[in-house]
Order: sequence, then structure tokens, then C-alpha cells
Amino acid sequence: MSLILRSLAVSDPGLVRPNNEDVAFAGDRLIAVADGMGGAPAGEVASDIVISTLAPVEGSEPDRDPLATLLDAIGTANHRIRAVADADPANEGMGTTVTAVLLADQRLVVAHVGDSRGYLLRGAQLRQLTRDDTFVQALVDQGGLTPEEARRHPQRSLVTRAVQGGPLRPATITLTAEPGDRLLVCSDGLSDVVTDDAIAQALGTYPDRAQCAEQLVKLAHQAGAPDNVTLVVADVVPVAADECVDGG
Repeated sequence: MSLILRSLAVSDPGLVRPNNEDVAFAGDRLIAVADGMGGAPAGEVASDIVISTLAPVEGSEPDRDPLATLLDAIGTANHRIRAVADADPANEGMGTTVTAVLLADQRLVVAHVGDSRGYLLRGAQLRQLTRDDTFVQALVDQGGLTPEEARRHPQRSLVTRAVQGGPLRPATITLTAEPGDRLLVCSDGLSDVVTDDAIAQALGTYPDRAQCAEQLVKLAHQAGAPDNVTLVVADVVPVAADECVDGG
């Protein structure tokens, strides 16, 4: 049995930010979100570099090591960001998060840097696939904050790792995909203001991906949407070997 992703991306500027530094990709095998940092236009440039470098992974050879494919693309994007920053002092400090999921045969490979998140809804159970690279997550890990306190902490957006042109080792995880799995990749503009319980309810309540994405953005807006809100909702579905893949 072959599996593909049916995916949909939505990016909303939120209710406070004057520009949108998030970029997303939604394909049949690859989904990804990058959340730029470093101020406009540098953040937008960094996130666009990462997603444009990752996009060809969608058409990569299926028999190539999927983890190596993802890591090579992120490494290439990291070098490109360094080159752009070196070429113009105004871009110094530019960077971006990235969370990418690649479906290869029946494997889901996740690569992650920063605080954009990846989630898996399997049945009624929501699983966070990524760990935030943030100051407050480190405090949670040390027992200094509860997850709920971290959500309200004034430094919750202080990222400790980013794709920024320096030494980089993305966190990775590989798991077995199952038909019916629903994936969510999102920027912190969603996960910082909408609880995991509310995210799980939306993912489980709206089978239609567009309606699900609309509801998630609505929840972020109801919480004030102080940041850009970008997400990809993707469903793992079986496909016949001779079926035309349209990515819808």
C-alpha cells in the first residue's frame, strides 16, 4: 500500500504584526513551516530561503534516505542565509525556524529547528512531535515552569536555536505513518495562544482540511493573534499505484 499526503497551507498575518514573516509548503510528500526572525525584510527573506530550498525535496528520489534528504536541504538553506547576511550588514542576525515532515513509503521523517511545531493526531490522541527550542521550554524541562506558565511567560518567544547561518544540527524523529493520520505543522503564532486541547479538538472535529485550518486561525484570532499564524494540515491517505497524484 502506497501512502501520500493530502495537504493544505494557510498563512494569516494575525491581528498585530504589520507584515508576515512566515512561509509554508504543502505537498503530496512534504509539508513545512518556517517562521522568520530578524525584522522585516530579513525575517521574510530567511523563511523564504528555507522553504524554497526545501520545496524540491517534494520531488526527490523516493529510494534516497529521506532523513539525509531533509537535512541536506536545511543545511543548504543555512549556508544560503549566511551568504545573504554576509552580503548586506542590514541582514545580520536574520534567521528562521523550520519544521518539515517528509513522507517516504510508510515513514514520516521530521526535522526541526526553533519553535514552530509538528503535531500528529492519530485516532483521538494528539502527539507533539517536536520540542520547542526556546528559553521557556528549557525552564520547563528543568522544572522551573509549568507548561501553562510557559504559555504566559513574557519571554516565551525567545528562540535558542534557529537556521541562521551558523553551526546547525536539526532535531529529528522518524515514525511509521498510518492511513488516517492527521498532521499539523504550525508557527508559534498558533501554538503560543491556542492550547493543545483546542488544537486536538479542531483537528478531530473538522474532516475538511480547509474548514479545519479556518477554525484554527479563528481560535488564534479569538486569543488576540499577536503574531503571524501559519499552518499546514495534512492527512495521510492510501493511494493506488496507478492513481494520478494531484496533491489536493
